[in-house]
Amino acid sequence: MKYLMTALIFTFLFTACQQPQKTENAGNEKEVMTDKKSKSNAVLLQMVKKLPEYNWQHPYKLPELNYEYDALEPTIDELTMKTHHSKHHQGYTNKANKFIEQYNLTGKPVVQIFAEITQHPVSVRNNGGGFYNHSLFWTFITPGGSDFNGEVAEAIKKEFGSFDDFKTAFEKQAATQFGSGWAWLVMTPEGKLAVTQSSNQDNPLMPLLEVNGVPLLNLDVWEHAYYLEYQNKRTEYISNFWDIVNWEVVNERYLMAKKVTQTL
Repeated sequence: MKYLMTALIFTFLFTACQQPQKTENAGNEKEVMTDKKSKSNAVLLQMVKKLPEYNWQHPYKLPELNYEYDALEPTIDELTMKTHHSKHHQGYTNKANKFIEQYNLTGKPVVQIFAEITQHPVSVRNNGGGFYNHSLFWTFITPGGSDFNGEVAEAIKKEFGSFDDFKTAFEKQAATQFGSGWAWLVMTPEGKLAVTQSSNQDNPLMPLLEVNGVPLLNLDVWEHAYYLEYQNKRTEYISNFWDIVNWEVVNERYLMAKKVTQTL
């Protein structure tokens, strides 16, 4: 009995001594993670300041399209394009201007606001994102599409294995985005290509996302982008998207992003 009591006391004291060590280790791990996130956010802020969009000035305006509303048929119908651009995008633009002014953010470029988005109201996040994401989207599509070539084509094949493998990966991000959102091809701050997705009007310039980077291509998978033509067949809309991608613009974005990330 004496030996049993001694063993129990020893076990209790050993466990008690070990517990603070676990707490200390957990605290150290948390500090490391916080430090990494802080450095990542700093790099993200540095990156957005080098983007051409950093020069966009408030108040923002609805961008004009380089094609008519019916020019993307049969991939995207005229009524969808007209409603999407002149109603939805105009609405985001108007509200982005309103809330950015309301919260005294007019002196900050919208991409800088994104990099610091955790400091700002959700109304700025949603509408600023809606303005920006659509402004890029219109440039990435063109009637009849264009050939998949240029440095970005070579980089995509190197990173993903083949064009088809890339399309599969991108389409998966678009198809599995639950509810409204976007699919993205980005160049990360490390200079690597990656595909990702975002909810609502979030984008890869916001530290909230798991993958951050310079947007090179995006696809709107909100229902307003396709429902009139495709109803619930989102995957068909996604697969038809490749027929109208403007790879010349994507390549220009790639070359720009390459220069930006090389200076980080």
